[in-house]
Amino acid sequence: MNYLISLFKEIIKKRKLIWDLSKADFKKRFVGSYFGIVWMFVQPLVTVLIYFFIFQVGFKSVPPVPDVPYVVWLVPGIVPWFFYSETLNCITNCLQEYSYLVKKVVFQVEILPIIKLVSCLMVHAFFIIIMLIMFLCYGRFPLVTWLQILYYTFAASMLALGIGYFTSAINVFFKDMAQIVSICLQFGMWLTPIMYHESLFAQKAPWVVPVLKLNPFYYIVAGYRDSMLTGNYFWERPTLTVYFWVFTVVVFLIGLKVFKRLRPHFSDVL
Repeated sequence: MNYLISLFKEIIKKRKLIWDLSKADFKKRFVGSYFGIVWMFVQPLVTVLIYFFIFQVGFKSVPPVPDVPYVVWLVPGIVPWFFYSETLNCITNCLQEYSYLVKKVVFQVEILPIIKLVSCLMVHAFFIIIMLIMFLCYGRFPLVTWLQILYYTFAASMLALGIGYFTSAINVFFKDMAQIVSICLQFGMWLTPIMYHESLFAQKAPWVVPVLKLNPFYYIVAGYRDSMLTGNYFWERPTLTVYFWVFTVVVFLIGLKVFKRLRPHFSDVL
């Protein structure tokens, strides 16, 4: 817990530096690119279109929520996943990317994952705006629960940051960690009911549903859809809420402790 308190104090103390470096990191993604920021949206939009044509046009899947087009149901599930997967990948590789800062004795290395997180949050903000515009274009009336997106984004951020502290520290000494994270995220996308609804297994394999809910990211996807589609509040899922935060806090503390323990050796390896 002392690690967590010291990290919080460091974030408050270096908040301007974190913000400046996060903006620089965001801009750096598109340096030298002819279309610049456009590429940020191309792959996710193409992915959504592919799933839309496969499931709604090809398989003619029945929307899990009555009177809600499949693409409207899909987007609130896939948008947080894009954010989470990008954040975890970026944090995992951040120490190598900023190795010149890691080698500086006076620089607090713990803020590098925070910088990557904030940079990814900037990208995620654009996708949230696009999602809201799409819902309005489909005639969805704004709900008060749409504000909960901020809460679930924070929840996804803490989960990614906690795991990221662990993976980034290990990745310094074990370079295959980045590839392992990438593969796990590919499996994780299908182990989370993003393209499909868990009711698909309700009759043939009912045991699958509680197993899917053990995946902490299930809470985020369900929360985004609760907020955008059904108007449910997060406290209406009390068991999942408690489970998610207990899991996330434990993972965060473990990840931060491993990071702190290995930090003195980072500059030697990098």
